[in-house]
Amino acid sequence: VRRKATIMQSSMMPHMQNGGRGARQNQSGGLDFYNDGGAQASGASSSSGLGEMSQMSGGDDEDRPLLEELGIDFNDIMQRTSAVLHPTGKVDVQLARSNDLAGPLVFCLLLGMALLMQGKVHFGYVYGVSMSGCVSIWGVMNLMSESGIDLTRTMSILGYSLLPMVFLAFASIVLGGALLHGVMLLCVLWASSRGSQMFVAALSESAETSHQRWLLAYPVALFYLCFALLAIF
Repeated sequence: VRRKATIMQSSMMPHMQNGGRGARQNQSGGLDFYNDGGAQASGASSSSGLGEMSQMSGGDDEDRPLLEELGIDFNDIMQRTSAVLHPTGKVDVQLARSNDLAGPLVFCLLLGMALLMQGKVHFGYVYGVSMSGCVSIWGVMNLMSESGIDLTRTMSILGYSLLPMVFLAFASIVLGGALLHGVMLLCVLWASSRGSQMFVAALSESAETSHQRWLLAYPVALFYLCFALLAIF
């Protein structure tokens, strides 16, 4: 029996080298067959599965916050709002070239709420005038400048410079008569001045565009005059 087992073991050696199948002798003299290839394959698959799980867990740790993925930066919003609130301050070029639209959207909502407090449901007018005015001024700016400007940046600049119109809308709740007209004129000049300064900074840093600031301010003033008329009438 042992001689037959030895012969069978010698005949199984090529199978052990080629296919990963092996045989071993148990205590009773029989042969136990096993497959090393399947064990290696299962070990490789388990290790690869653990590697994929570790990569997935590492990717979850590297996920950015939701506000950052949406492009909302509160520091940038506060800096641009502060730049609009200082009519005589210098405009930062990097702030003027930002494409943030979160602040303008908030200002449009505040303007609509101020009009609503006066009994005017003008949300459609606010968004309609905003979109048509932004497209019109975007075309004018590209005709007046060789470098050009994109539509998103135009909407961002005009939206942040809309802040004086929000103040005018809230002031019109308590003010009236000649005082309100004076405040309206002041707010229109304020908004058009800051808007034109931001456009000059966004279009070019050279003196070629800086001397055209008041020429750029004319269509911007007409744009904000529409909101002023919505606020007081």
